[in-house]
Amino acid sequence: MKAKRLVFIGVGGQGNLLASRLLGEAALSRDIPTVVSEIHGMAQRGGIVESAVLMGDVTSPIVSNGEADVFIGFEPLETLRGLTKCNAHTTVITNTHPLPPFTVAIGQGAYPQVEESLNLIRQKVDRLIALDGNQIAEAVGNPLALNMVMLGALIGSDTIPIQAEDMKDVISSSTKKAFLESNLEAFDKGMQSV
Repeated sequence: MKAKRLVFIGVGGQGNLLASRLLGEAALSRDIPTVVSEIHGMAQRGGIVESAVLMGDVTSPIVSNGEADVFIGFEPLETLRGLTKCNAHTTVITNTHPLPPFTVAIGQGAYPQVEESLNLIRQKVDRLIALDGNQIAEAVGNPLALNMVMLGALIGSDTIPIQAEDMKDVISSSTKKAFLESNLEAFDKGMQSV
């Protein structure tokens, strides 16, 4: 299989590391050679967290600048910051719900308008899928299901060889029973948003 390089980026606590791990498990369940790596990040809430999922014929666990086939951003400013990983053929899937950094909260920085960020992203990549993942997660009654919404949007984008049922099987086997129904609903709503 031709290599597919995916980058997940977000803020600590948004669940992007879990999303990349679940995607890796779904790929392995289909016998697709897969490497999942956390590139760098902070475990605490609020720090930038980046991970990569590489499928197919790859020799390195790292996605270098300009190499991402798909870029999944859990926060719009972090998506904009991570654009160096993208190229003119990249599909970008981004959450539009801002999570301003601490410096903005204390008045030492300004948060750019989300629409401005989306316009800049649109100019650099082949395809932009933008959705308010937080709103979708809240609508299904599980504000912590942003990662499921973003996985759903990824599968719905038809950019990788993973089917919805493969992803749902992995989500079902990895989710606590109390959250299973809302996680699967968040995944479905994410798929439908594309």
